[in-house]
Amino acid sequence: MDEDSTVPEDLSLAERDELSNIRRRKKELLDDIERLKFEIAEVMTEIEHLTCMGETKTTQRNKQMAIGRKKFNMDPKKGIRFLLDNDLLQHTPEDIAQFLYKGEGLNKTVIGDYLGERDDFNISVLQALWNFMSLRTST
Repeated sequence: MDEDSTVPEDLSLAERDELSNIRRRKKELLDDIERLKFEIAEVMTEIEHLTCMGETKTTQRNKQMAIGRKKFNMDPKKGIRFLLDNDLLQHTPEDIAQFLYKGEGLNKTVIGDYLGERDDFNISVLQALWNFMSLRTST
């Protein structure tokens, strides 16, 4: 019998509920770890493919953008840094705001976390995004 399926008999109902919640959360965390391992493996595979010869600039750029989006979803600062280092974005609030506005493949919660940081640059990006969205809705 699996250790997670056994419940000591001397536990109260509240303790049994708590144990059940802990086991459920453990399973969720293990599932999240497996999902992250899979995403990391995908990113590593894409990075290896980028080194292959014969790719067009557009194909290479699209793959790098995909890697940047995945990195952004895992850690927004590292994702933005990757995109800047690979000349896929300019280090301007407007360019980053446009990237976030398009949002292709970006986790909206992570976008919110990035914009919610109390960093002057992030606040400028938020203002640029607001201006960008205002212009789009008024036309």
